[in-house]
Amino acid sequence: MKRDELGDLIAFLTVADERSFTRAAARLATSQSSLSHTVRRLEERMGVRLLTRTTRNVAPTDAGEQLAETLRPALNDIEAKISAISALRQEPAGLIRITTSHHAAQSILMPAVKQLMKDYPEVSVELSVDQRLTDLVAERYDAGIRLGEQVEKDMIAVRIGPDLRMAVVGAPDYFAIHPKPLTPHDLTRHICINLRLPTLGGLYAWELEHNGRPVNVRVEGQFICNDVGMIIDAALDGLGLACLPEDQFDSLIDNGRLVRVLEDWCPPFPGYHLYYPSRRQTSPAFALLIEALRFRG
Repeated sequence: MKRDELGDLIAFLTVADERSFTRAAARLATSQSSLSHTVRRLEERMGVRLLTRTTRNVAPTDAGEQLAETLRPALNDIEAKISAISALRQEPAGLIRITTSHHAAQSILMPAVKQLMKDYPEVSVELSVDQRLTDLVAERYDAGIRLGEQVEKDMIAVRIGPDLRMAVVGAPDYFAIHPKPLTPHDLTRHICINLRLPTLGGLYAWELEHNGRPVNVRVEGQFICNDVGMIIDAALDGLGLACLPEDQFDSLIDNGRLVRVLEDWCPPFPGYHLYYPSRRQTSPAFALLIEALRFRG
């Protein structure tokens, strides 16, 4: 295989994974026209159409999907071998790509990342802050950070934070008008602020539990949002009750701006874990990040 043919295959796989010439060109740091020419050249050389192009979408053909499935493990293996060779360097270096939720990035990840980059100037970190569950291999991330219960069984998972608890809160002005709920059943008579989930677009059902008896409550209210900060602001303004991880509310509860209810219905659950494919060979930089994040509580 000629050197430029390998580059053509990488270009095709990037377009196939991104389903977009625009995003693939940005990822490869090239132009859309150059990338389109590269893929067309590959198709002509192979004598088969690999991508179906429309004005709104790009998708692999059956032949393209077969080629992509062949290339992914091969290129991932090459990348792993290169990382292993790079690991022979004495000074940790290289790019670490991580997908994470905003809450995990803000509360756990960024302090460790800042210190790592300060201590090792040759280490770079790219964070993709996104609530959706990401395919690490297909999207070429080194690792992801999610709640323990969300991590796939075939991944290596490292605990990086304590157990979490949810908290149901409301503003004093809200409770001046509405009685405090004593059980989850009471929530059906309250105005609640709904969180729109990013994965399938549904509304988060409030997950409560008491004495081992779980209860999922579908709440209703006037305000729905997919942004935690705006939900907190809405709760502070008395627009209804909110249910989020308790550390989002700690200072607001302490200073009396929000009042917590149903606390005995909010038991702890597994906190954040860093996870990565079991076959991944860890570079010195990635190993340093794991140790910096590892929870020792």
